[in-house]
Amino acid sequence: MTITSLIMAGGKGERFWPKSRTHLPKQFLNISGNKSMIQQAVARLERIMDIQQVFVITNELYAELIRVQIPHLPEENIIIEPIGKNTAPCVGLAAIHIEKRYPGSTMIVLPSDHIIKDEDEFVRILNTAAEVASKDQNIVTLGITPLYPETGYGYIESSGEIDQTGGVEVHAVSRFVEKPDSKTAEKYLEAGNFYWNSGIFVWKTTTILCKFKEYMPEVYTILQSIQDALGTPFQEQVIKTEFTKMPDESIDYGIMEKADHIYVIPCKLGWDDVGSWTALDRINERDENGNVIVGNTLNVDTKRCIIESNSGKLIATLGIEDLIVVDTEDVTLICTKDKAQEVKRLLKEIRSQKLMQYL
Repeated sequence: MTITSLIMAGGKGERFWPKSRTHLPKQFLNISGNKSMIQQAVARLERIMDIQQVFVITNELYAELIRVQIPHLPEENIIIEPIGKNTAPCVGLAAIHIEKRYPGSTMIVLPSDHIIKDEDEFVRILNTAAEVASKDQNIVTLGITPLYPETGYGYIESSGEIDQTGGVEVHAVSRFVEKPDSKTAEKYLEAGNFYWNSGIFVWKTTTILCKFKEYMPEVYTILQSIQDALGTPFQEQVIKTEFTKMPDESIDYGIMEKADHIYVIPCKLGWDDVGSWTALDRINERDENGNVIVGNTLNVDTKRCIIESNSGKLIATLGIEDLIVVDTEDVTLICTKDKAQEVKRLLKEIRSQKLMQYL
């Protein structure tokens, strides 16, 4: 069995603004540890496969960042999307590239901007997932065992049918569900058979292409046109022309919610998707007052805050609670923690006022 992988690295990380910017988004930042998140993602995969079998899909804007941060990644393993079209077209484009290079390989798909603390367990789970996915037309996803009733994640419900592969529990999937409200999230937590959707999938390239043909035939037709042009002088132009015809649709909605033979492996990995600033509460040490502090700060009577100085200026706080304060060279963000998921509202306002230098 040949295992390949695809790291999706085209996102803008807007909820991590103002540290995450258009020219240097979240996946290229050192959020935890001494490597950027995409560097950490590549290093984890290199425990399973050679770098020749690791692919990264992104846009032209970030291709050079990938070359700089992962200099040993082969140039031909950087796949360029001509335009952002959500995860279904992204996965499809990558699948035909990988299928051409490694026919019938088992393909791991994962985001570039997640924190995983237990890397040994991650490697063990991925090897098991690849073994299950290599059989028939199975699709495997990693489900994170929920620690609290999170409303910011989608969930996966297992059906109760459980198998064992290499000592790892593999559950049949009953359904994928959208981000719940707080009461529903509490019910999911109590039920015990719901897992956070990690966005990590494993399948054979041939399997996912068959699923496109069955559930997203319009995408499959476009992929066939692109596939015919791969390796020819017309490859780049055909991709640009054909990819723009793709629907803007997620792989979850387009295929995962409809397909059969889907399995979930429940995981406890120390996982976090670092979706917004409040993730720092979960992945970093807090001081005696519950604060996460980074950089040059002076804090008096300050509790449960996230404060980060990236500009070198002193941030001095007095008598504040439950706030996020992030200072960069040209922007200072101040918001309550309960609004952390809504930072995109600020970016919308910046765009409406044409203050593009702050994006």
